[in-house]
Amino acid sequence: MMTFNKEKHSLTLKLITDSKNKLVIKKNGYVTLISEDKTLYMYVGCIKGDNTCKCLRKLSSYISNFVINNKYDINIDLDSFLGFYEDKKERAARVIFDSILFNDHKKISRKLNNDVQKEVLYNIESISNKELESIFTESVTKMEFVNFARDLQDLPPNEGTAPLIADLIQKKAAEVGNIKCTVFNKQEIEKLGLGLLLAVNKASEIEPRVVILEYCGDSSKEKIGLIGKGITFDSGGYNLKGSQFLTGMKFDMSGAAIVSSTVLALAKSGAKTNVVSVAMLTDNRIGGHGTLTESIVKSYNGVTVQIDNTDAEGRLVLADGISYAVRNLGVDKVFDIATLTGAMRFSLGKWHTGVFTKYDRLWQLIEKAAYNQSELVWRLPMIWEHLEIMKSTPIADLTNTGQPNAGAGSATAAAFLDLFAEEKPYLHLDIAATAQENGRGKAIMLKTLFDLLKNDY
Repeated sequence: MMTFNKEKHSLTLKLITDSKNKLVIKKNGYVTLISEDKTLYMYVGCIKGDNTCKCLRKLSSYISNFVINNKYDINIDLDSFLGFYEDKKERAARVIFDSILFNDHKKISRKLNNDVQKEVLYNIESISNKELESIFTESVTKMEFVNFARDLQDLPPNEGTAPLIADLIQKKAAEVGNIKCTVFNKQEIEKLGLGLLLAVNKASEIEPRVVILEYCGDSSKEKIGLIGKGITFDSGGYNLKGSQFLTGMKFDMSGAAIVSSTVLALAKSGAKTNVVSVAMLTDNRIGGHGTLTESIVKSYNGVTVQIDNTDAEGRLVLADGISYAVRNLGVDKVFDIATLTGAMRFSLGKWHTGVFTKYDRLWQLIEKAAYNQSELVWRLPMIWEHLEIMKSTPIADLTNTGQPNAGAGSATAAAFLDLFAEEKPYLHLDIAATAQENGRGKAIMLKTLFDLLKNDY
């Protein structure tokens, strides 16, 4: 738990950059307790010349390591930290608040002897202005839903089915209160004609769900549609994954958790924005009723798709979700987020989220929001030739894989999805390599989307 200028604790954490006290260990991020001072000194003296992003990412790692290992109620002397970060005080404060709340969160566990630890209290101490207190309040709200999304991500796949995740989102929306929540069951999905979603779900005995959250804090604003891939477990279908690639496939629903939680966070914060999320939830199993490779299925908007690889299922459910948002929800712009292509690990590694858009302004806005929230993004190309590759079947409008060995798998997938936006400004976030780390969800890009929609839309 974190408070701002509330109950004072016996120990205080301060940042120190230069000390003549020989007891202070001068190693970046290292914390030394001086019992006579009742103070823990965190030394960061060697990073002042670093660029801003690197500097704040290091600060995040130092605070995170401290919180992970800390067992005591602590005051955080915020002013000692902000005095070091000078012209980036607001971003530094946000990093400190977010890092504490992220790492202090009690993650889900199914261990028999799951020790219940005492709640650690963090009191932020500052004589600074009201703006810092506003950033603190915003972080508390934002991180509540970052942690909610992480808990959805971390559910084991035998628990985290489409119906259960839909129920959890619906209950959370009811708690927030000022959101319209609509959940479609399988019968309603069939009636609507979301053919690509149903094709992915075909082998499963567990019904799919579509969860729509609508929040309007200002009806004069453009309506932004957030579409999330929600594959609760991905076997690959008939194009079955090798066993080494099945680990982590419970995280294939990360996009759905993130877009839903973003809308919840915006609603609870009372943001002056107009936003709707569409979470496309199903698993992708094998079985006698499963969609066969080279099957042709009609999408929600009537486009026919030849499914040349049943393991390229994320773009199928997203396509129907995008079409529904454009045709039924009246969105002006479309953003989607998905653990879409394994190729991202080779191009950007585990650090950057890939961004695809034909609209320079959308890239500029998402880059700015990511910078504000200290998340890493990188723009990758999406050109008309990428879409042409996805039209390479002679008997359907599109294929879901393109030509064998054509390359650019992440870009061609984005171009495939862009078609379903029907000329609406479109932005795609591929989090295949950034959604989780060490078997735990990160709710990556939720902070960025929150910042973007709260401040720019």
